[in-house]
Amino acid sequence: MSGRPEPLFPLFAQLASLPGVGPKTAKALEALHVTLPRDLLFLLPHSAIDRRRRATINGLVLPATATVAVRVLRHMPPRGRGAYRIQVADSETQFDLIFFHARAPYLERILPEGEERLVSGRLELYDGRAQMAHPDYVLPPEETSEIPAFEPVYPLTAGVTQKVMAKAVAAALERAPELPEWIDAQQKAQAEWPDWKRALTFAHLPERGGPPDPKDPARERLAYDELLAHQLTLALARNRSRASRGRESHGDGRLRDKVLAALPYTPTGAQTRAVKEIAADMAAPEKMMRLLQGDVGAGKTLVALMALLVAVEAGGQGVLMAPTEILARQHLAGLQPLAAAAGVRVEILTGRDKGAERRRKLEDLASGAIDILTGTHAVFQDEVVYHDLRLAIVDEQHRFGVRQRMQIGRKGQAADMLVMTATPIPRSLSLAQYGDLDISVLDEKPPGRQPIRTSLAGTDRLDEVVAHLNRATSEGQQAYWVCPLVEESESSDLTSAEVRFKYLRAALGEGRVGLVHGQMPAEEKDATMAAFQAGDLDVLVATTVIEVGVDVPNATIMVIERAEAFGLAQLHQLRGRVGRGSGKSTCLLMYQPPLSESATKRLGLMRETEDGFRIAEADLHMRGAGDLIGTAQSGLPRFRVADLETQPQLMAVAQSDARALLARDPELTSERGRAARMLLWLMGQDEAIRLISVG
Repeated sequence: MSGRPEPLFPLFAQLASLPGVGPKTAKALEALHVTLPRDLLFLLPHSAIDRRRRATINGLVLPATATVAVRVLRHMPPRGRGAYRIQVADSETQFDLIFFHARAPYLERILPEGEERLVSGRLELYDGRAQMAHPDYVLPPEETSEIPAFEPVYPLTAGVTQKVMAKAVAAALERAPELPEWIDAQQKAQAEWPDWKRALTFAHLPERGGPPDPKDPARERLAYDELLAHQLTLALARNRSRASRGRESHGDGRLRDKVLAALPYTPTGAQTRAVKEIAADMAAPEKMMRLLQGDVGAGKTLVALMALLVAVEAGGQGVLMAPTEILARQHLAGLQPLAAAAGVRVEILTGRDKGAERRRKLEDLASGAIDILTGTHAVFQDEVVYHDLRLAIVDEQHRFGVRQRMQIGRKGQAADMLVMTATPIPRSLSLAQYGDLDISVLDEKPPGRQPIRTSLAGTDRLDEVVAHLNRATSEGQQAYWVCPLVEESESSDLTSAEVRFKYLRAALGEGRVGLVHGQMPAEEKDATMAAFQAGDLDVLVATTVIEVGVDVPNATIMVIERAEAFGLAQLHQLRGRVGRGSGKSTCLLMYQPPLSESATKRLGLMRETEDGFRIAEADLHMRGAGDLIGTAQSGLPRFRVADLETQPQLMAVAQSDARALLARDPELTSERGRAARMLLWLMGQDEAIRLISVG
């Protein structure tokens, strides 16, 4: 496909080519992520000032913004360093215009005594008299059409005023061309959306004061354009990865049956359904691109093993990649005993494997002697060669965007791909982040999982909590004690954990308490974890390194200190570390009073529910999409107009629309397809444009 279409050239020119935007202003606008005239189009006003003309200020409830015609009565220059006052009268009453540090000749020129002027600005009462300090507008009667009835208020940054911004946006709007329609005609008519250019004009010229209505058709249309471009990009990525021919992996079920026979419980309906969806994908000629989304303790490991066994049954190999070494070892510990029942060989490969040991593993992998490999990103290094890789599972933890998924897809050229995440994500976000994948959800807990009792206590009850802990641990229970990340700085985070460790060791006795934190050497960390897993330690004091994956069925108590400092998703993950065995479990959220309103809400919700999906929805409303999954590393795009919290339904429509369009017109060569290409160029989705085979 050739370069950017000509109608868009003016929108992608230098920012400083706009009137009133010099190099200095252009530099300042970068703070608002504005680097092109196009970006100004999507920087919508966040509110509007009512500047409709009034005959008089009488009857206004002050303070208020007023626009009114006045006659200039008299100038009253200050004695000494005070304010310069000008008395004016509208049709019914008098008030003062106030100027500080003013130059008399300038004021006499713009507000000559005896003349009519239109003034607009903020009116306030001072000593019982109305006054307007530094009016925003002072215009002669013939220029009054310059003031809009509703003036848009834009986000600003240091060095940019509303006037400069309004002028720059107006110039960018003038450059916006009429573009062909990329939205499905029926969809557009049903939603009553305006054309693209009209939508822009309406969105920048409000028709009422105050904040805008997100359901406003012009804004909704612009939000949809953004989501559609995003979903087209994901759908193109998905088509591309599926088109690189997959392998048909037909498992006969013999190994899976052995594992099921060895299980002490029956898998849940959700687990069985997920395995069925995955096996069907693996048997199809296209490449599988699927997300397995499960709540804490929903049994993802079993589903992952079943998927890996399909690959082995079909004569191939599978790999399971984890983000950290602790998790990779956890996977190994979870998979090995079950795989042994099926006579399948599982190995681990991490950066720690060196020399002869590493060479032996690499040889066994290349010869096919290893059936299933687990490890960190070391499993995808260049010198790691598989005999016949059919399935790659990535345990995601939000560290993988679309681009990284495509990279891994290239390793086992035809390998099917399964992404696992333990974080329940609201549907609108999972479509934004994983729109290129099909989704299987584990929304049931395996049988025998006990509910976890969650309670709250202030930090002033520390001694009570420790006494309770002493009783429980002497009866054979084990506990986690999680310390907060203070200020995110490693050193202070360390002190909080170390101080607590020393305190608990003094209270409970030497040898009963262990400590793990992010700064420890891996060997030491693993040794402490292993001691806790083996039951040699009663209490494990930790920073959030234990958030994911660590599995100690005998641990039934989770104390989270300064719980108000954690986000909902993190609290939910931490709580999920207990309740893994048959014993009753408790989670104690310790907080430092007084609690803020949002912290009270968060902790209250944790006490109320264990449903990760409900918690995730609440988290989205409380914190917003960007914070929820840390936009920077999540691969979640920055939307300028669309808001996933208030418009979740738009994302679902955009996804089905994008997939339907590409199913009918994979090369985007039809009339609507060409318009969709224009949308991709407009939204700067150059990645997507490269994915379209040259049209």
